[in-house]
Amino acid sequence: MGIEIERKFLVASDAWRAQAERATRFSQGYLSRDPARTVRVRIAGEQAFLTIKGATHGATRAEFEYAVPVADAVALLAMCDGPVVEKVRHLCPCDDLTWELDEFLGANAGLVLAEIELEHEGQPFTRPGWLGEEVTGEARYVNANLAVNPFTRW
Repeated sequence: MGIEIERKFLVASDAWRAQAERATRFSQGYLSRDPARTVRVRIAGEQAFLTIKGATHGATRAEFEYAVPVADAVALLAMCDGPVVEKVRHLCPCDDLTWELDEFLGANAGLVLAEIELEHEGQPFTRPGWLGEEVTGEARYVNANLAVNPFTRW
């Protein structure tokens, strides 16, 4: 079984842009937004994935991700519950870990979130100077919720 251990933060400044190495455009939608079993379809650049996530406990949850043909992902996006979330993901290495910074577009424009995946919940990591308040576990920052309650409506 796949496990995701992820912490999420607001971004306090644009200083991260100086260390960003790669950017990929994402389009993602949700076939199920039930917190106990989220089912997401995502197109990331030239690839596509179907992801099933279990309930979150702390910063940990079960995660299963499978590559799917892009044409299938396009058809699945049309079946999604709620609007598609659009964002650009930037990768920013820091020490031996890589931060993923999501710069949201469309109805979530103006929101930038930083995520880091860890090996265990207590794993120490360096907090870059551009990192803001931690929002791990705050429901409104979950992508499935941003699809139906976008940042620009807060």
